[in-house]
Amino acid sequence: MSILKNAVSGATFALAMTLSCGVGAAAPTEADLGSIVHNGRDVAGSSGSACTSGSGAGSGNGSGNCYGGSGSSSGSSGGTATDTTTTGPEMTSWLGAFAYGLANPDANPPGANDWNCKPTAAHPRPVVLLHGTWMNAYNGFAYMGQPMKDAGLCTFTFNYGRSNIIEGGGLGSFLPGVMGTGYIQDSSKQVAAFVDRVLAATGAGEVDIVAHSQGGALANWYTKFDGGAAKVKNLVTFGATHHGTSLDGIGALGRMINNMGIDILGPIEIFVGHAGIQQTIGSDFVNTLNAKGDTIAGVDYTVVGTRYDEITNPYELTFLKAVPGATVNNITLQEGCEQDISDHLTMLYSPRALSIALRALDPAGNHPLACTFNPWVVGGGGSI
Repeated sequence: MSILKNAVSGATFALAMTLSCGVGAAAPTEADLGSIVHNGRDVAGSSGSACTSGSGAGSGNGSGNCYGGSGSSSGSSGGTATDTTTTGPEMTSWLGAFAYGLANPDANPPGANDWNCKPTAAHPRPVVLLHGTWMNAYNGFAYMGQPMKDAGLCTFTFNYGRSNIIEGGGLGSFLPGVMGTGYIQDSSKQVAAFVDRVLAATGAGEVDIVAHSQGGALANWYTKFDGGAAKVKNLVTFGATHHGTSLDGIGALGRMINNMGIDILGPIEIFVGHAGIQQTIGSDFVNTLNAKGDTIAGVDYTVVGTRYDEITNPYELTFLKAVPGATVNNITLQEGCEQDISDHLTMLYSPRALSIALRALDPAGNHPLACTFNPWVVGGGGSI
């Protein structure tokens, strides 16, 4: 998403400025966008959702399902989930892992998917790992997978939202290692089926979930709408798009333009795919996800954000509020560790992020809270 963001930013910004001059309104700041979402209002006020503005049809679902709320949904719904196969190498660099994952789309992250692994009294729940948009199981967890296994956890993962261009996967779907592009509601059903497989194989009654970016919002949807409430105990998210993202303002401005009656998100959706548009601030998906509260009773949430997040921004939008019966621990990665400058993509390659996940999943395991330098963009597991 960050690569395509730069490609579409110029056109979106120019059109936004033209429209704002015409209607006499200034574009909101990122702080304004954050306030809008936290107050539960649409970015475009009461001018209607994108389901009824824009072209409202397109070649796919459009206003029919209105999943993405873009007004001109490009491509139909669909897509698949696939299992990983041969285990790839452990990686400390996100950049290296991303490249390997593109060339080996079905690689298994180290430490994951030992289907003979059985939970123990010390670690009673298996852990499901969910990657983000335009990523896959391998490059999402090539760093964290083995340390989790070494800590005694049974971890499992798969590739969800694998969609081609006809199914609305966007241009990224031409790259073999790009997953997580299909409608998030479809991916949630894939998660539900995978969790049931894990529970059946391990004999456990519940799972814990560790999720990155879209994976966090996806897990949140699964717990609320697809039966996950009774099957998930701990949900640990990194840079999750729980309240959407402005994509450095591009997605939010595009949403505002759409709600003024000019469909711009439909064409952008051709590039980023269904899931990318669904995660913009003010989408029908985001509004529905949080309509009855950020969380649900019975689930314990550990929510991690980074000040250097260029995708989920403003980064505070990742944080959640607890409803009665839920517990939420919102953590800014740099609090007490300013030298960790992990961005959205390198969070999962940060020793501090790994230690936070282990402490949430294995509170009796005496895991020290790490604090090391972790480079922006490249990532290095605490080194270059």
